[in-house]
Amino acid sequence: MNEIDLHSVDLNLLVVFEVLMETRSVTATAEKIGRTQSAVSHSLARLRDQLQDPLLVRVGGTMQPSPFAEMIIEDVRPILRSIRRVIAPRSLFDPATSDRVFRIAMPTLTKVIAEVSARVETEAPNAKIEWLPAHHDVYAALSEGLIDLAHLGGEPRLPDGLEEQVMDPFSWVTFARRDHPACEAWGIDAWRSYPHLMVNVTRSMQNPFPAAPRGDAGARRVSAMIGDSAGVASLLAKSDFLATFPAILLAWDMEAFGLRAMRPPVDLGSVLVRFFWSSRLANDAGGSWIRSIVIEAYRRLHTEAEATLCSDNLLQPSPSVEP
Repeated sequence: MNEIDLHSVDLNLLVVFEVLMETRSVTATAEKIGRTQSAVSHSLARLRDQLQDPLLVRVGGTMQPSPFAEMIIEDVRPILRSIRRVIAPRSLFDPATSDRVFRIAMPTLTKVIAEVSARVETEAPNAKIEWLPAHHDVYAALSEGLIDLAHLGGEPRLPDGLEEQVMDPFSWVTFARRDHPACEAWGIDAWRSYPHLMVNVTRSMQNPFPAAPRGDAGARRVSAMIGDSAGVASLLAKSDFLATFPAILLAWDMEAFGLRAMRPPVDLGSVLVRFFWSSRLANDAGGSWIRSIVIEAYRRLHTEAEATLCSDNLLQPSPSVEP
């Protein structure tokens, strides 16, 4: 395909294309965007000519997308979202009437997600949240306005153009199924003997807890690495894996999945935990609104999890099996 002159591309054509991909109907698209069917057909024809692809073709009673259309719509949608977000006047944001899509990149903290979703449903019933993993280019996505808020631990310095909210440090807790044999004599020997499960966000953003804290003396045998924390409780309940995470990750899953919480028999350092967002969009009213909800929920639930899994409620390592 020949290179396209961006100066000749009408942004409105992409708006029409996005709605067509949703409705698969010229008539429904015309009604949704307030144009005539003829105008929608003309816009599609222009875009076909510029992109040199049929994009959508009538098959039976609906418009079927081409493979190229299926591919580019995944890029077009976040671009249009970002443009709408940047140019929307702040004074026009009203949670009660907003249909905005908020995108939040963070680990799958199920309790946080549930409480944030419930509050958003109450205050902004037409809004949506996309919960995303924190991928390798999360910083660039934040700067470009493609993500509203991200949560990560372990990164010492943020790139320019981002603002942050540092959270209270968390406690490391080792989780296992309730009848795990390690619970019978919990200590450094059990820590070394049984396989560990670890979550890596990406190859470039690994779990901030390294595989071998304090050198060989505290080494653990990591035999499984997964890309997200969703499903960790279920995996632990059905295996001999041990997994060491912040209390907030699994504190509310312990009873449902029959898990036991134990204090790690090795010293683990603290990890910088924070939320961050684009400085350029820091004053966006919608972004400020969703940030306040997420950070408030996280802070409160973090405190509750730490209180639930305090030292008194953890299985302590037996002095007889510690080094």
